[in-house]
Amino acid sequence: MFKSARQSKIRRLIDEKGEISVTELNEILQVSEATIRRDLEQLADEGWILRTHGGALRAEPAPAEPPIRSRMTENALEKREIGRTAARLVQAGETIFLGSGSTVGEMVPHLAKVPGLTVITNSLPVVNGLARTDVELIVIGGMFRPSEQSMVGHVAEQAIHEFRADRTFMGIRGIDLEQGLTSDFLPEAVTDRAILGIASHCVIVADHSKFNRVSSVFLAPVTTADTIVTDEATDQATVAALREAGIKVLTAS
Repeated sequence: MFKSARQSKIRRLIDEKGEISVTELNEILQVSEATIRRDLEQLADEGWILRTHGGALRAEPAPAEPPIRSRMTENALEKREIGRTAARLVQAGETIFLGSGSTVGEMVPHLAKVPGLTVITNSLPVVNGLARTDVELIVIGGMFRPSEQSMVGHVAEQAIHEFRADRTFMGIRGIDLEQGLTSDFLPEAVTDRAILGIASHCVIVADHSKFNRVSSVFLAPVTTADTIVTDEATDQATVAALREAGIKVLTAS
């Protein structure tokens, strides 16, 4: 079988099954596992599939992200548990950056009593949630994005570069082992890159629906995340591969 025909068959099998292992492809195609791995790497590089540890997944582009108010009801229980678990990582006296998004917002009720906490944020819901607490707030200005209730753009980026934090907590639109962390709005992605650069430890908070999904704008490699907090419904093969890549994965409880 010629290479082009073999790769077309691999794509068709993955489209039909959703995912497939190298071992399965070896049995079906009767070629070496080394050849199959090279085919999968090429197909992943071309964006046809998503490479996993030991196989591949069907590429499922993430749909455009709905406004934050709509997302508050999506996987609401999982987001609350993730927010509570992520908040436990915050230590007394730390300075943290809280990005925008509904999952990050679920951390806010658990932060008010952290002694000596300073929060830097570009998120209006975070500001509103902490404004009447003893937390020291530093609010980033910039171009207001109504759907996300956040500040983005050049002014926000310039302000962010002036600060340093112990930890950054961010939500994300898509997480994929090969394609990395992705967003669907370029100005926000550029702002988020600036946020990633000011902390020594990056925590991504994301429910199971964000994994093995790719949005249109590349943000950073997946290994930029030091810790990922997710829920128990996240695919366990993906969790294992992330841990193998050196990322600490916490399951919310």
